[in-house]
Amino acid sequence: MVPVTDKRQLDLFVRVPWLVYRDDPVWVPPLLIERLEALSDKEPFFAHATWQAWVAMVDGVAVGRISAQIDQLYLDRYPDRSGFFGMLDAIDDPAVFEVLFSNAEAWLRERGMERVVGPFNLGVNQEVGMLCEGYDTSPYFLMGHARPYYHTRVEALGYRGCQDMLAYLLDTQYQDNPRIARLRARLAKKVKIRVLDRKRKQAELGLLRDIFNDAWSGNWAFVPFTEAEFEHIGSQLLLFLPKDFVLIAEVNGEPAGFIVLVPNLNEIIKDLNGRLLPFGWVKLLWRLKVKFPTTARVPLMGVRRQMHNTALGPGIATMLIEELGRSAHRAGVRVNELSWILDTNEGMRSIIERIGGKVSKRYRMYEKALG
Repeated sequence: MVPVTDKRQLDLFVRVPWLVYRDDPVWVPPLLIERLEALSDKEPFFAHATWQAWVAMVDGVAVGRISAQIDQLYLDRYPDRSGFFGMLDAIDDPAVFEVLFSNAEAWLRERGMERVVGPFNLGVNQEVGMLCEGYDTSPYFLMGHARPYYHTRVEALGYRGCQDMLAYLLDTQYQDNPRIARLRARLAKKVKIRVLDRKRKQAELGLLRDIFNDAWSGNWAFVPFTEAEFEHIGSQLLLFLPKDFVLIAEVNGEPAGFIVLVPNLNEIIKDLNGRLLPFGWVKLLWRLKVKFPTTARVPLMGVRRQMHNTALGPGIATMLIEELGRSAHRAGVRVNELSWILDTNEGMRSIIERIGGKVSKRYRMYEKALG
């Protein structure tokens, strides 16, 4: 077992999935530069979290990896002394899984944690959950993949599922629903949808963060985005998002909800094998310009919490999804993924299913007491 303490070991850690998924036809190699940047000291998540990573070695070959994290913002909000595990990938060997989790659990226990939850890659506002349904299709951009045996190995180590999340697929020209259409008509004069004003980028990103943190504040394991985190992810996404892929809903002129659509880059990077150099950048930019992805993903969406139990809440959510569908269709996108959605969020699930959304993948979070 090798703890990750330098750049060479971090590079080894990042490359483990290439071995684990080498014969998986639907796996999409992530961009190496993006993965390394996400784990660098510059990542805003590490301003409020500490972490350690390990690589399992067999005969000089890296065959598994895991990380352990302690998020101070989570501990400030919840009194359960929980640490996280994440970044899990390994060959199908119970001994490898045992040594990976043994190290992660010991590290958390030594720092006073009494419970471990995961996978978080690395926090709740990033990639979360272990795929447990939908292995036969490629993951969308910034969504996780897994081998079917992961669950067996993790559960054998005493972990139990504590929360499921869903990914839905929805045609951009979706079937209208009479009930939704009537609600939309009633709200048409009160609710207006506009695009994000990029000339006021910092203020607009601050507005989106405020709505998101309010809208999601009651959700499972919620931790608010910091200003630095949201500005970082927002600035990155705006580099390649069409102007009408970020929409804001206003009620009587006051911002009340928003939605963000991201082109599914996994559709156009699979053959790059994780590399943007020397010619990967050219291919990526050309494909975004000339052969735009036909699929996209909604990673961020929110409606202010005070409206959740009113007619305005589902009305705003539906109007945002509808308008975003038109934006996506104009760009050549034919299918959107909405992910992730808590399987216990009956309100949002009902909205999506009424307009034709179908569950495509299920992800599971696990927990274990640290004795």
